Amino acid sequence: MADIWLGLSQAFWLVITFDAELMEITLRSLMVSLSALVIASAIALPLAALLAVRRFRWRRWVIAILNALMGLPPVVVGLIVYVVLSRSGPLGVLGLLFTPTAMVIAQVIIIVPLIASVAHQALRDLWSEYHDLLISMHVTQGQKVATLLWDARRALLTASLAGFGRAIGEVGAIMIVGGNIDNVTRVLTTAIALETGKGEFALALGLGFVLIGLAIAVNLSIHALSRTEVEARW
Repeated sequence: MADIWLGLSQAFWLVITFDAELMEITLRSLMVSLSALVIASAIALPLAALLAVRRFRWRRWVIAILNALMGLPPVVVGLIVYVVLSRSGPLGVLGLLFTPTAMVIAQVIIIVPLIASVAHQALRDLWSEYHDLLISMHVTQGQKVATLLWDARRALLTASLAGFGRAIGEVGAIMIVGGNIDNVTRVLTTAIALETGKGEFALALGLGFVLIGLAIAVNLSIHALSRTEVEARW
């Protein structure tokens, strides 16, 4: 209990004093995770809508693979990205390994299946309601996808938030491709792992509480901005 209270007090002190190192690590965590979220959502949401409205031969297999990839081990993703971006890899010439860009790439690969699978469930149910209407209006495939994405925006927000939660809490893949370099690729999760390894449990707990608070604050902010809970609707 002493470590917990010490961690809480230390976290509180770091926040109210705007500790430079903590602010830098926090901003980098936000930058990496939000960048990955935007890119992953741009890929996953249209894919989920397309799988909902279009029928093709291997559709069930694609959906099954997406669902299976939700449980993809992050360390495996980190290893694959490491090999691809290493000097001997196909993209080694870009020099992206041990940079925030490599961390974003790893997070995108991890959260795309999660966002796509959750979004597909909501869009599939909505498509069953809109199917006859949209078919009778002779709209194009792109218009069908756009209509579903707009009308299901609140459900899709939930899918994106689930992806953000997994991205900002990721440590295994980030450690592999980012290297936990101070002032370059160190984020909250890797800093927590480092401080725990050093035996600085109080500081590790403090960083952990900051991470939890950050995740909650971002979620509440997105819900408020999107007006998810208006007019007594849940």
